[in-house]
Amino acid sequence: MTAEQLLEGHIFLLDKPLDWTSFQAVNKMKYKLKSEFGLPKKFKIGHAGTLDPRATGLLIVCTGKFTKKIPEIQDAPKEYWTEIKIGVQTESYDTEKPEILHQDISHITEDLVKKALEKFLGEIEQKPPIFSAIKIDGKRAYDMARAGQEVEMKSRKTTINYIKDIEINFPLVSFTVGCSKGTYIRSLAHDIGQELKVGAYLTQLRRTKIGDYRIEDATSDFLESEYKFENL
Repeated sequence: MTAEQLLEGHIFLLDKPLDWTSFQAVNKMKYKLKSEFGLPKKFKIGHAGTLDPRATGLLIVCTGKFTKKIPEIQDAPKEYWTEIKIGVQTESYDTEKPEILHQDISHITEDLVKKALEKFLGEIEQKPPIFSAIKIDGKRAYDMARAGQEVEMKSRKTTINYIKDIEINFPLVSFTVGCSKGTYIRSLAHDIGQELKVGAYLTQLRRTKIGDYRIEDATSDFLESEYKFENL
């Protein structure tokens, strides 16, 4: 790898760690590449599809002229390994907020769970979580939610292409889901809980595919270094 090749364009597949923002991962990588290859200050680098801090897995990073490929990659279908906990909810639909609204799930069977999952196949209407990066009147929804402001999210259409590899160990349910661009798996977890009438939230999320790019080909080596977040 040379500076010229990075400027001409390259695609890196990162395995984003838990509790990192996508912004932090890209900027740490940018700092390391600039330091090692003497790249110019305005070196172009960006990611194709944000991952929540509480999610891990595939984050595609493009450099140089390949940053023009970002919109095309973002439009590709995604795949996630997902774990949800039923019988309880959180305000953020994931582990960021504490558990609330505990419900008895002694009547919930594996068959009921599988039938509930089937109802979300195909095109669905979905409301994004209020703790999301969507902008409302120029403000991020999560900033408004964390400030205690009222946040009204509009429904949007998304597509669930498949749900497979279902494993049930109550109260935990895990599965692999393939979906279109713009799908919020946190909202899917919440909606599954509403369908079961006992609530649910997302406990783990790992992105495994974006189009033809796979997590098996990703690395976290660029993030495992002595470089700090300062001066990025």
